[in-house]
Amino acid sequence: MWELLFRVLGKHTPNSRIHAKERLRLVLVHDRASISPYLMNRLKEDLIRVISNYMIIDEEGMEVHLDQDEQEVALIASIPIKKIRRDYMERAQTS
Repeated sequence: MWELLFRVLGKHTPNSRIHAKERLRLVLVHDRASISPYLMNRLKEDLIRVISNYMIIDEEGMEVHLDQDEQEVALIASIPIKKIRRDYMERAQTS
């Protein structure tokens, strides 16, 4: 009931706030490092895909950004880990 009322009144759900924050972050990264938001999003998707082979992660809480100083640009990733996959060897052999 409250969710319907919030939608009608234009209140944003927490998920829309999170998505808007992520879009803003991508735009800021693009401005700082001249990397398109599309490329940054693809990088994040690839990181999720690879790391998920070994760990169960919190994708919603994941933050990826570029940090730039005068001489270099660094990729900074904060990836909350929920659980380490102990069966990664078996999963790799069946793939």
